[in-house]
Amino acid sequence: MRPPTSASLSTGFEFATPERVVFGIGVAGRIGGLAAPFGRSVLLVTGREPGRAEPVRLALEQSGVAAIGFRVVGEPSVTEAGTGARQACEAGVDAVVACGGGAVLDAGKAIAALATHPGDPFRFLEIVGQRLPLERDPLPFLALPTTAGTGSEATRNAVLTSVDHALKVSLRSPRMVARAAVIDPALAVGLPPELTACTGLDALTQLVEPWVGCRANGLTDACAREGIPRVARSLGRAIARGDDLGARTDLAFGAYLSGLALAHSGLGAVHGLAGPIGGRFREAPHGAVCAALLAPVWRVNVEALRRSAADHPALGRYRQAAAWLTGHPGASIEEGLRWIRESVTGWNVPRLSRHGLTARDFPALATAAQASSSMKGNPIRLPDEALVEALAEAL
Repeated sequence: MRPPTSASLSTGFEFATPERVVFGIGVAGRIGGLAAPFGRSVLLVTGREPGRAEPVRLALEQSGVAAIGFRVVGEPSVTEAGTGARQACEAGVDAVVACGGGAVLDAGKAIAALATHPGDPFRFLEIVGQRLPLERDPLPFLALPTTAGTGSEATRNAVLTSVDHALKVSLRSPRMVARAAVIDPALAVGLPPELTACTGLDALTQLVEPWVGCRANGLTDACAREGIPRVARSLGRAIARGDDLGARTDLAFGAYLSGLALAHSGLGAVHGLAGPIGGRFREAPHGAVCAALLAPVWRVNVEALRRSAADHPALGRYRQAAAWLTGHPGASIEEGLRWIRESVTGWNVPRLSRHGLTARDFPALATAAQASSSMKGNPIRLPDEALVEALAEAL
């Protein structure tokens, strides 16, 4: 198979990463020493089960850092982030530590930013706000992911739901990159199989979309080359045996690479659709939505590319992605698509209908997706009809 066309470097790019990355089994125990230089107290942002972060709280306290808890249930709203920011200010904390899945990390990142920017948060939000730049540095933010999914520990944005607009939107700034990403694969041990599948497929999507997208660059290509094979070979193992630390390590590294890739090359139509779905159906987990949409969007993108130009470079990239997914160097695009479909079915990923979607929702969702920043990275512009087709296939 001919190698896919390399991403052009002629226009240059910017690359921002966490100030410090600490990766490995057991490194969560070092959080106290990592947080202590920032001060004597932190806001500890946790998820639905705060007990999972108890070892982190103890490690902080053993280093003389008081941890004041803030719990996030589900995916955070603009209002919840504002509440957390006010709590951080009232308590006078010196930093924010977030331990949880992508929603928890996004909440912590937003809280750290809004704590130093009192007032209306909408002035900084994309799409529904003024998108003004942050004027000051956020509170120091430290991230400990407990799922291998969104890669939020590596990104410079926080995804929040604007309930009034029924949209998921980003608070985004280079200032929001974590001061430390503490990635301990052991924190994901015990994650249920369905959640392991959905979060892992989200990470996979965040590697595939930058790889095939129109904003790829040499560094994000490197993330995809390393990340896609790791996730593909290890996700099934982690689903079957949640305590497989080798598989969990592959997934944790792949998720981190996916965060770097999406932050610097953007995403595509999967995430363009997932944002409006998450805004309108707040109980629909982001990872599950992306997992359900990955194969349908792959198909409609490839068909649109073939109609537009048979020699489009993104088609070579889809072929390479298929080779990584299947483990076969000569795999076709269709074999890669089959791998995704069979995996989604075999790993019991829920279809969109389980979250309450019906065909009546499709036109509005497609229209809303077109306004998403994620759509700008898709390898080809898809009309509303193609987006509706993908939604129908995932229903």
